[in-house]
Amino acid sequence: MKKLFAMILFPFLFIPFGTNANENFSVEIEALTLVMEQYKEISESDVELDLDNKKPIYLALKQDECNATVKVTEKTGIEIVNTELFDVNVCKKEIYKIIN
Repeated sequence: MKKLFAMILFPFLFIPFGTNANENFSVEIEALTLVMEQYKEISESDVELDLDNKKPIYLALKQDECNATVKVTEKTGIEIVNTELFDVNVCKKEIYKIIN
């Protein structure tokens, strides 16, 4: 019984209990936060009545320690309505929209 108990607990000695996901993805998280705040302000300023119930989907890709690209896709059900790309400088807290 002691051996079984030791075999179950032994792997947990090598697994770190703290995670560093926030540090590894901090640029992406900050870029998403900045774009979501700006995108929310833009969508709230629209006066049109939105009957399609558009839902934005966000994707962030890290370029370096300060820069990331954020892709915002609006969908209604399974139909893609709109796609926008943003270059975000997290260090300067600047957002630039990419025009295709």
